[in-house]
Amino acid sequence: MRAALWLLALFGVAVAVALIAGNNQAVVTVFWPPHRIDISFNLMMLLLAGFFMVLYLALRALAALFALPAEAQRWRAQQKERAMYGSLMDALAHQLAGRYIRASKSAQNALAQEKGLVVLVDESGHATGHSASRSSQLRSLAHLLVAESGQSLQNAALRDQHLQLALGSSASKNAQEVREGVQFRAARWALDDQDANAALDWLAQLPQGAARRTLALRLKLRATRQARQIPQALETARLLAKHRAFSPAAAQSIVRGLALELLSDAHDPAQLQRTWASLDETERQMPELVVHAASRLMVLQGDAHLARTWILPIWDRLVQPRSDISDSVRVKLINVLEAGFDSLDAAWLARIETAQMSWPRDANLQYLAGMACRSRQLWGKARQLLTSAAAGLQDLGLRQKAWLGLASLAEQRDDASGAASAYRQAAQR
Repeated sequence: MRAALWLLALFGVAVAVALIAGNNQAVVTVFWPPHRIDISFNLMMLLLAGFFMVLYLALRALAALFALPAEAQRWRAQQKERAMYGSLMDALAHQLAGRYIRASKSAQNALAQEKGLVVLVDESGHATGHSASRSSQLRSLAHLLVAESGQSLQNAALRDQHLQLALGSSASKNAQEVREGVQFRAARWALDDQDANAALDWLAQLPQGAARRTLALRLKLRATRQARQIPQALETARLLAKHRAFSPAAAQSIVRGLALELLSDAHDPAQLQRTWASLDETERQMPELVVHAASRLMVLQGDAHLARTWILPIWDRLVQPRSDISDSVRVKLINVLEAGFDSLDAAWLARIETAQMSWPRDANLQYLAGMACRSRQLWGKARQLLTSAAAGLQDLGLRQKAWLGLASLAEQRDDASGAASAYRQAAQR
């Protein structure tokens, strides 16, 4: 379409020139004593146009001639710049390939070439080619590559030297992102060296926006776990789970593991209760956490009634058909209830009896009901339930305690042979 418009415009100009110049009888007379020159007006216009064209071309030729030194300087600078960027790309390629010595040499070569570059300024006063902002970014990246190679080669002196140079080169406002990247790498190197406090110091220097990024939170999670700062690690894991940095299963596993560590670090019942209250509602519904908290409370000689209050929702889930409670959690829950048999109320006894009658073939429930009957001195029923449970229990600890309970019941009946047989069964692995 554009070509057709230009063609139409050209035809229009040709028609206009033909109409104006075709019937133009004007004559231009030039007096140059003692000569007189008569020239048609059309020829005079063509000569003037030719003169101005030649003058324009001559001026352009002179400008190009005088610009040759600057063009030569620009060409040399471009060649050096290309060589510098080539060295930087070679350093990155060697770094990815695991050739750390070559990567360090290529990066240092790029730094040496960068020092010889000059900033060129055009006629309007704007910088062209290798600008100052790009220069600082390139130096920071080159120093970072050298420091990365030093870290890989376990050369701490080389790493620290170029790390500080990279931070100094990225001090300008335009190189803020490069500076943040250098700080992230420094934090990761500190974690690789098992220096969690140094990693946390590097992360603390990040701007507020950068500190909320997923990469920063991942590094903070690793650092707080290494430094045994479990509350901070748990809070960071919650943020990562909220940002979907992990899969749902992985996030739940990480949060559960940290919460278990936090509960295990409690040294008295009051501290344990405060820790339990600090957990989220979803965390207080995890069977592993609930049973572990109740078990820890019993170990610390806390309130058994409170422990049973915590595990009541898990107990209701355990006695449901197709329960999702794992066998290990079942065993720990039974141990928690068994540890508080001295203060077990009638409501819990009814729950245990109802569950055992609903699932008469469940060895774990048979064992729990049998030990509850034994604590209430219901010897006959306890002996019947423990005998049935001992044959079907899969957990070694519960099976041994079941046989020991049967041995103690046999001793109460003065059945020496039965007690000896039960002790032998308890001693077997």
